[in-house]
Amino acid sequence: MTVLQVRSIFLSDIHLGTKACQAHHLLDFLKEYSAEYVFLLGDIVDLWAMNRGGVHWSPAQNTFVQKMLRRARHGEKVIFIPGNHDEAIREYIGVSFGDIMVEQDYIHTAADGRRYLLLHGDEFDQVTRHHKWIALLGDKAYDFLVSVNIYFSWLRRTLKIPGYWSLAGYAKRKVKTAVSFIFNFEDSVIRHVRERGLDGAICGHIHWPMIKEIDGLQYINCGDWVDSCTAIVEHMDGRMELILRSATPKVSVVPTANI
Repeated sequence: MTVLQVRSIFLSDIHLGTKACQAHHLLDFLKEYSAEYVFLLGDIVDLWAMNRGGVHWSPAQNTFVQKMLRRARHGEKVIFIPGNHDEAIREYIGVSFGDIMVEQDYIHTAADGRRYLLLHGDEFDQVTRHHKWIALLGDKAYDFLVSVNIYFSWLRRTLKIPGYWSLAGYAKRKVKTAVSFIFNFEDSVIRHVRERGLDGAICGHIHWPMIKEIDGLQYINCGDWVDSCTAIVEHMDGRMELILRSATPKVSVVPTANI
């Protein structure tokens, strides 16, 4: 297998500790890329789900943790920015765990000179910030959609129907309040980036992978490894690319544009 050397890998919303985490697809992706930097942008471990008593820790999830520690030990710079699902780790901002540094946020200068604010993004979600009980209820509803989608994926494979269809993604596209929430979130992130005098932001949180320009600034969202199975990579020239790994072994490369 040919390993592609990239400058940076950006991952978010892996949700280790849950049955919905598609760690096996994530491991396949990581086998194909070597990087100087790996940024883990929140909700890497789902402490919310684990606190509800729904712990599911597969061998693939354990392998992912070991792989991150190994990459950090062998010289890759691995930075972990906690999200709302692993917010307890925010108590350890500035602490290094096995050469993995925990940060509140981070300014990354890409190879082309652009400066990106790296963050999870939950601070721009008014529901998560001010109405946590609604966020928890929504989290359970999302878990239900993902669980149903697991069944649909099995049925499609059994019937030999090609491609991958996401129930959660369909709901986000069709429910007006979900679409409005995504747009409001993107605008809030970009407004904050502009106030800080930066060129763009790379975040996660909303499980909606995207690379686009908003008012001259770059908005980049990593997506997740529960539903969409996506990551962002920075090439050696600073170009950002959204990588989509479907629920099949093949990797599909999505160019720098809206999806």
